[in-house]
Amino acid sequence: MTAPIDPGTIPPHALRRVIDTALEEDAPWGDVTSETLIPADATATATLAAREPGVLSGGGVFVDVVHTVDPSIEVVLHVPDGASFTAGTLLATVTGNARSVLRAERVALNLVQRMSGIATATASYVAAVAGTRARIVDTRKTTPGLRAIERYAVRCGGGHNHRTSLSDAVLAKDNHLALLLAGGTAIGDAIGAARKRLGHTVHLEVEVDRLDQIEPVVAAGVDTIMLDNFTPDMLVEGIALVAGRALVEASGGVSLDTVAAIAATGVDVISVGALTHSARALDLGLDIDVAV
Repeated sequence: MTAPIDPGTIPPHALRRVIDTALEEDAPWGDVTSETLIPADATATATLAAREPGVLSGGGVFVDVVHTVDPSIEVVLHVPDGASFTAGTLLATVTGNARSVLRAERVALNLVQRMSGIATATASYVAAVAGTRARIVDTRKTTPGLRAIERYAVRCGGGHNHRTSLSDAVLAKDNHLALLLAGGTAIGDAIGAARKRLGHTVHLEVEVDRLDQIEPVVAAGVDTIMLDNFTPDMLVEGIALVAGRALVEASGGVSLDTVAAIAATGVDVISVGALTHSARALDLGLDIDVAV
């Protein structure tokens, strides 16, 4: 197991909403099976173990789910969030009322598997760009309702977060620019006017998909320029045109096969939608070892 990365925390209100919604969805009127088959006073010990290597994310979420079902259950985490592990590693031990353990099992496992899958995928991208200046960042292509925990999982994997929501920063993308152009407004003029209206703490980013768009956008005073679907050669040329006047973000067509070449161009940021929209759940198992 490698040393963990400190991913910070998940906003408590966002986590509470996720857990409460998931538990209500999974057993709106109780767990009929366990309540029918398992004695009310039965106890159980279960172990959460890795069936493949990965990076853990969601250990604390796992604990919170179990304690939401039954605060008396004892949960011991053996691996911290942000740490990598091998197949067979014991991740957590759960001991308490058997019905409660079974009631919490699926929701707790679903969340920690999803989050660990994202963290593991992110770690692969981060490793691929090691030695360059590029940061791997996520996008808003998250599962609706799960953005807070998925972005936390990206941080567990050593990645960084882009803007959290539409309320956080100005990011003018292709559809915004198309509407401006349709109305007869030049991109540079629109961005310059926006810069004057915005407070000094508001970040301004603009996406371009052609080299000839770079100069008017940068000259208008953007903080970041996103070069969308540029080839590595085009990225090198684009970075030269920006000439240090703004951060340069590469986006579009990013995969584990292409990310190293993109990072080698000298971009500051690489945004990867696949971190969240395509990550598979990591194979973790929760098995009951002892029941009395």
